[in-house]
Amino acid sequence: MYTRRSLLGFGVLASAWGLGACGFQLRGSQNFSFKTLATTFAATSVLGAEFRRTMEFNDSVKLLSDANALNAAQVVLQIITDQREKTVVGVNSTGGVREFALRTRLKFILRTPLGKELIPETELLLQRDVSFNETVVLSKESEEELLYANMQTDLVQQLMRRLASVKSL
Repeated sequence: MYTRRSLLGFGVLASAWGLGACGFQLRGSQNFSFKTLATTFAATSVLGAEFRRTMEFNDSVKLLSDANALNAAQVVLQIITDQREKTVVGVNSTGGVREFALRTRLKFILRTPLGKELIPETELLLQRDVSFNETVVLSKESEEELLYANMQTDLVQQLMRRLASVKSL
């Protein structure tokens, strides 16, 4: 006769087996086909700073950041556009702003120093809508900065996955 404890154990075992069978796997560190990477992020780029921090945790790739490194690296991440945008998407009956759209845009090319394109010109665009109320301006500014930081982290993770998808130079 089965007890409750053995039935519960069987249920946990069955659910663990089900997760394993569906292909579920935790995200690990990225594997790259290159050992050195040079970037053209602007020195003041917030997105570039987060990308550099993320790459520091990856021991398999050395990030070269000076201008002479473009020819020394195996691949060059050329940044075409790195910008934040804020546009009005809704107004109230008196013409005051009711809602904003926050966008973060990154356009890049991955190439070898000799000019061979590994990833053609690609644009990553994230958008978040945020409501606005002039009575709580400070809290809305904090919310806006938090949303930008979240989008920035998402963009860096998307960029890392794109870089890891390159299988050969």
